[in-house]
Amino acid sequence: MTTAHVGDSTSSGRMLQTQVRIAAPASRVWQVLIDFPRYPEWNPFITEIEGVTEESARLRVRIQSPGRKPMTFKPTVIVVTRDRELRWLGHLYLPGLFDGEHSFRIEDKRRNCRFHQSERFSGVLVRLFGAGVFEATERGFEAMNSALKVRVEAG
Repeated sequence: MTTAHVGDSTSSGRMLQTQVRIAAPASRVWQVLIDFPRYPEWNPFITEIEGVTEESARLRVRIQSPGRKPMTFKPTVIVVTRDRELRWLGHLYLPGLFDGEHSFRIEDKRRNCRFHQSERFSGVLVRLFGAGVFEATERGFEAMNSALKVRVEAG
């Protein structure tokens, strides 16, 4: 089961957080998570990623939130910790307007793990985006979490 929490909007931004328990070790979740060429096979939210999982690398990411048009952006990888975390930072046009720091974290529980997906939105334009944008993004996180669980647990 996937759980989600949409954070409140504040002057500093907005936070979305989701998580799902996966009956597999963290290393298996990590393998699927960083296998970008296979995303179109299973991922309903992040439909394409090009690039490498190295800090400071630029990625090309295409997302499809439910009920929204696809969006492509080019974030920079800021954290890579094998079997534990992948995080990137993206900007809409210029830094400080509408920034998103996206995080995938894997909490190892031996034969099981908990997968956390979150994003902190900040910038002067965050307050101008309606709740529908954030709700659609949250539904996209949940869809990806569920699909990742199925993919990993199927082997």
